[in-house]
Parts: sequence; C-alpha cells; structure tokens
Amino acid sequence: MGILGWIVLGLIAGAIAKAIMPGKDPGGIIVTILLGIVGAVLGGFIGRAIFGTDIGTFFDLSTWLLAILGALIVLGIYHLVTSRGKRAHH
Repeated sequence: MGILGWIVLGLIAGAIAKAIMPGKDPGGIIVTILLGIVGAVLGGFIGRAIFGTDIGTFFDLSTWLLAILGALIVLGIYHLVTSRGKRAHH
C-alpha cells in the first residue's frame, strides 16, 4: 500500500476511532490523520504478534479492523496524555 493509501486509511480509521471513543477530543483533522496512521501501523504490529496476520491490501477487512483497533489504542493514549496535561495546569 502506498503513502496515499496509508493517509486515506489513517484518516478514515482515525475518524471511526474518534466516533467510537467517548469524550471531547481537541485534535483536528491533521491530528486525526496522524493518530490514524500511527494506529494503523500499531494495528499491523498487533495483528502480526497476536493473530499471525498483517495489514493487507486497502480493501481487506482485516486491514480496516486492525487499523481501527490500533487507532482506538493510540487515541486512548492521546486522551490520557492530554487530560493529564490539562489537570496539571489547573
């Protein structure tokens, strides 16, 4: 999958993860894309380590599920980090 595929996959996986994850998210579209791309890569590592599968082609269901799973994990960590930063300033 090329760089454009990773960006589109990251954007969509990040947007889906944002819709699933409760709470206010201060990140905009760029943050969503970056978190989604990092999540897709993380999902590939998780898939390889746990399930013995990897990120496949763009239209493969396992690619999307792993990318969304990874994006949810990355978004959860992002929420933890940004919420702790806000509490430290108050």
